[in-house]
Amino acid sequence: MIPLRDTTESKGYPVVNIALIVTNVLVYLVQLGQGEALHRFIITYGLVPARYSVPRIAAHFSLGQQAFALVSFMFLHGGFWHLLGNMWFLYIFGDNVEDRLGPVKYLLFYLICGFASGLTHLFFNWHSQLPTVGASGAIAGVMGAYFLLYPHSKILTLIPIFFIPYFVEIPAVFFLGIWIILQLLSAAGPPDQGGGIAWWAHIGGFAFGMVFLKLLLRTPESAVSQRIREKTAKKKSHLLQLIKPFREVDDPHIYGTIEITPLEARLGTRKLVSIASGPKRRLLNVTVPPGSRDGVVLRLTGAAHPLKDGTGRDIYLKLKVPQGY
Repeated sequence: MIPLRDTTESKGYPVVNIALIVTNVLVYLVQLGQGEALHRFIITYGLVPARYSVPRIAAHFSLGQQAFALVSFMFLHGGFWHLLGNMWFLYIFGDNVEDRLGPVKYLLFYLICGFASGLTHLFFNWHSQLPTVGASGAIAGVMGAYFLLYPHSKILTLIPIFFIPYFVEIPAVFFLGIWIILQLLSAAGPPDQGGGIAWWAHIGGFAFGMVFLKLLLRTPESAVSQRIREKTAKKKSHLLQLIKPFREVDDPHIYGTIEITPLEARLGTRKLVSIASGPKRRLLNVTVPPGSRDGVVLRLTGAAHPLKDGTGRDIYLKLKVPQGY
């Protein structure tokens, strides 16, 4: 299963979330350029609990280095797949949390969650000399916030079956609930089975993310954040849309709703639509003509799976053009 995106459309481009992803990638490129000095680089900028708990080790680092490592560790990664997995999860969940908090509060939220996840890791691994790196704790905070903000959202997931793309929606609350349960079970298991993964950083990030979200939602949004929202409002909806079809009584045809932005309605657009048709799902290329309005119905002649007697069926897609993009 390959998670593609969540089904909750954000109203603006996630500029901070994108900036965080780019920053993590750039820092990883800096890591690759360290060569033989990589180990020292990781020790200096990664999170090593023994640096804070063992005086003879702490003596090798300045106060500034000790403080900076509590932030810098969340921008380092242990390898390409570690980076890719973290950035993919941040891409899926971060845009909606930024959409709700606003860009300025979201950046603060992300950094605080990462910092709190690092402190949690220190508390449970106080004398460890193994360096901890990665954005997982901060991203876990984002996932904790998403868990509270969008309990009814779903994750659009690709399941390739014999080279045929099959798209399903998995409830986000189920996906995130299973994820945090696995973190708790792994943290409670034998230390030698952890594989060097900072389970408590994940758990701390997730828990503190829910707490910090509640606090930040009570604070007013800054004028700077409001101006950024206005400049980054989305002009287009998702290219791929998963349609929930329905049928009328004694009507063989299939009906659904496709959502586009006002700009797309005015200028026209093309969308990939995945819709259930009979026992299978069909992936269709749908053209929305220029000048379309909210409530207009597009007819896809013969696009539905035919009945058993060979009778052809049409698909009718009603356009939904919400305001506020």
